[in-house]
Amino acid sequence: MKLLVTGASGFVGTAFCKSFGNGQQSSQLSHASIHGVVRASSQTALLPAHVEPVVAKSLNDLAARQDVLSQVDCIVHLAARVHVMQDSVSDPLSAFRDVNTEATRELAIAAAKAGVQRFVYLSSIKVNGEGQSEPYTESSKPSPQDPYGTSKWEAECALQEVAADTGLEVVVIRPPLVYGAGVKANFLQLMRLVKRGIPLPLGGVNNARSLIYVGNLVDAIATCTVHSEAPGHTFLVSDGVDVSTPELIRNVAIAFNSSAHLLPISPDTLRFFGKVTRKSAAIDRLLGSLTIDDRSIRRILGWQPPYSLQQGLEATATWYSTTH
Repeated sequence: MKLLVTGASGFVGTAFCKSFGNGQQSSQLSHASIHGVVRASSQTALLPAHVEPVVAKSLNDLAARQDVLSQVDCIVHLAARVHVMQDSVSDPLSAFRDVNTEATRELAIAAAKAGVQRFVYLSSIKVNGEGQSEPYTESSKPSPQDPYGTSKWEAECALQEVAADTGLEVVVIRPPLVYGAGVKANFLQLMRLVKRGIPLPLGGVNNARSLIYVGNLVDAIATCTVHSEAPGHTFLVSDGVDVSTPELIRNVAIAFNSSAHLLPISPDTLRFFGKVTRKSAAIDRLLGSLTIDDRSIRRILGWQPPYSLQQGLEATATWYSTTH
């Protein structure tokens, strides 16, 4: 099998490419070759030696490369305009749609024309929303709340249209928050604070969050590239354990062989602070619940996460201590 991975030098892409060559990948992929797409020649050095680099300035440029697409059996589409807290563009939805929706559609159409058999798309739980009282499932009604989530949902719809028109095998994966070596944004900031022993006013939070370690996500993606029952499905994936924000902080501290310092501040006080500082969205994420039920991928594909939450956090802590 020949795989083409977009976003090969990104957070998930790096972990996926590295998994080929260290014995972690599915035995069904042990003889697969992998081509990694990067946007510039300077980025080819970021790829593992066993990954064949493909340079394409954009997804539209890649879609025009029939010489490349015709050589692969499956595309693992990880590249995206990622979610940002404070977008500087004047029309964020259009910017997200250009990359996440329209370019994805064009790539899938080109892939089908080139004879690619399968297209595995990394979406986001943000397609479902920002959380609800019950766990999300594959049958939950999509309710994206921001331009990023909207563009991802529209991309899923576009891929289903392409699949119906061309026979391309499409598999969609919606992960919750992903952590692991190379993680950025809020999770990285949380690790900084815990590592430094800074007291956090989150001891009074009582919520539940689903997470997924990047090693588990990579394994789920690999399974979806080869399993005969995967096409046509949308799968939610997680570590299988939901944790509250205080529990997560305590587990991160354990991974650092230290202790968490949590102050029992009430959620109402934190929400008031969020309004005063105009950081209500960030506070709501810390206080709110977002859980998923991933029994579908376990039942249909027989998938089980190879790493526990604590194993994933320990690997992430080791990476952080080594690189920061």
